[in-house]
Parts: sequence; C-alpha cells; structure tokens
Amino acid sequence: MAGERQARLADRIRVILAERLDKGLRDPRLGYVTITDVRVTGDLQHASVFYTVLGTEEERTASAAALTSATGMLRSEVGRQLNVRLVPTLEFIPDAVPEIAGHIAELLQQARERDAAVAGLAASAQYAGGDDPYKRDDDSDRADTTEE
Repeated sequence: MAGERQARLADRIRVILAERLDKGLRDPRLGYVTITDVRVTGDLQHASVFYTVLGTEEERTASAAALTSATGMLRSEVGRQLNVRLVPTLEFIPDAVPEIAGHIAELLQQARERDAAVAGLAASAQYAGGDDPYKRDDDSDRADTTEE
C-alpha cells in the first residue's frame, strides 16, 4: 500500500517539476534539463530527483548550481500543487545514464570489431583433417550393421 502511494507521489512530483522547468526558471545557468526519475522515501519526507542535462560538462555543472539554488522555489511549487500536509524535501542528483550509455556503446563497438576479426579468421579456416575429419573408410561396413 505504501509503495503504491510512494509511486504516485513520485510520479506527480516528476510531472510538476518537468512542467515548471519547461516554463523556465529565471536563471541563465539552467540548460536543457530532463527529469528522468523521482524516488520518494517510505515516510514521504524526502524526494530524490534524478536529472540529465544535454550539453557539455560546464553546462552540467552550471545547471546543477541553478537547480540547487532554485530548490526552495521548486519545493514550494510542488507543495502548492500536491495538497499534502508535509511537502517532501527535494534533492537533485545528476543521472549517470548518458555516461553509462556511452560506455556501453564503446563496449559494443569493441565487440563488433572482435567479431569481425574472428569472422575473418573463420573465413580462411580449414578442417584439421581435410574436408571432413569425421569421414571413415569403413562407412559401408557400418551401414550393413545398422540394417540388421
């Protein structure tokens, strides 16, 4: 029961924050921010807001500073729209999804290169014992024993 309430509250907070950031803050440091996830504690007192920023590392740090300075205003906006007795505190955490995705892309590229190298070796490979290493001279004798 509490898990369902946490999920509904987290989803509502995510929507409220995304709409507010879409309208824009009056902070020139804020870049293109996307709210990826919100997790609320079991007692509904704290919300961890995960976000990503499209851009360079400088834009990410500037956006993090802008979000940190606007936390109070964003929390009051959430409280105004939620209609709950206690408004959860907000903590903005940069999401590591882009870095992980980049690392996975690099690993997949390395795997493709290794597969291509193996395919090149396999194309020129030959059986160790000729065309068919399992072919025997006594195939006719074996065929007679299986018919009986």
